[in-house]
Amino acid sequence: MQWTDRIRQTKILLVVAAVLIAVASLVASNLLTRDLYEEEHKKMEIWAEAMRTLNVNDDNGGLNLVLKVIEDNTTIPVVVLDEKGEVQLSRNTKVKATAEADSTTLITELGKRMKAAGRSIRILYDDDNPKEYIDVCYDDSLMLKRLAVYPYVQLGVVLLFVVIAIFALLTSKRAEQNKVWVGLSKETAHQLGTPISSLMAWSEILKEQYPEDPLLGEMEKDVLRLQLIADRFSKIGSLPEPVPSNMNDVLTRVAEYMSRRVSNKVHIQKVFPPEPVIVPLNASLFEWVIENLCKNAVDAMEGSGRITLFLAEEMGLVVVEVSDTGKGIRKKDLKNVFRPGFTTKQRGWGLGLSLAKRIVEEYHHGRIFVKASEVGRGTTFRIELKR
Repeated sequence: MQWTDRIRQTKILLVVAAVLIAVASLVASNLLTRDLYEEEHKKMEIWAEAMRTLNVNDDNGGLNLVLKVIEDNTTIPVVVLDEKGEVQLSRNTKVKATAEADSTTLITELGKRMKAAGRSIRILYDDDNPKEYIDVCYDDSLMLKRLAVYPYVQLGVVLLFVVIAIFALLTSKRAEQNKVWVGLSKETAHQLGTPISSLMAWSEILKEQYPEDPLLGEMEKDVLRLQLIADRFSKIGSLPEPVPSNMNDVLTRVAEYMSRRVSNKVHIQKVFPPEPVIVPLNASLFEWVIENLCKNAVDAMEGSGRITLFLAEEMGLVVVEVSDTGKGIRKKDLKNVFRPGFTTKQRGWGLGLSLAKRIVEEYHHGRIFVKASEVGRGTTFRIELKR
């Protein structure tokens, strides 16, 4: 629980830090962009004044200074239009002529778009004659455009960092949980090994002394059952090689085992195809999955009802469904049924379904999910495996 709380707190801190960084970046970038825009506007006013001086000044010494001011503009796109809308001069405009329009036409259209956007400065040749003028049309420099886009790129990078960090935390959490699962399972199998061996030895001794006692056969079955459970626990964490198995037989063994351990009020119904369904399986682990589903069904029915084991082949998949007539699962709990630790039982650990999901998905590369559930009517779990 403490680990979960730390993960949640860390995720919240990461998200808050990302938001603060993004907001600070956007504010700083907008301030800087505004300052740069005002600076470029001032430069264009000076450039426009130089253009006016160039057109009215006959002093060669003054013209040299004017020409230097004009030529120093190497970043801001500028198009100078006369009163007729014709191009007089252009700088830093990159246009590519096409078959439909030459470069002069494209530059003229560019200048008109700048003017329509309010990005122009009108210069009169003579203050007394407002009909003779030029419009110095300009656009943002490449640097200003990049600076305007930069904060959004930075925001994307920050969000990507947060996503990767959260994914790494969740992966670390899952890896730690897996280590706990594997260690606990193998230790359980190891601890069971010694008493099971002793029970098997005592069983053999008792059979020699009481060969006719019918109870010894039942005791031997229970010992073999314990041995099977220990074998299942020992396989958790490893990748047991699946072998072709008859799914009909696997489900039949589970049905027979459950029938001997539930009351007569619980009926187990088998709906199988007549021909064998062969699937690559680790049979003992898969039986464990079906047993878990059946035990949960018995608990949900409170000792009275019907469990249906359904087997079929559908579009290249082998489908197994376990249905019950129990109390069903509430809609708000459906997304949590496979989460470790989640249970609606007073004495449950909430591990059976999460272990079943792991066995189906990791060891058999299949799917397990709740196909349908209705409160008061029952639940159907569906398993899909590739043939």
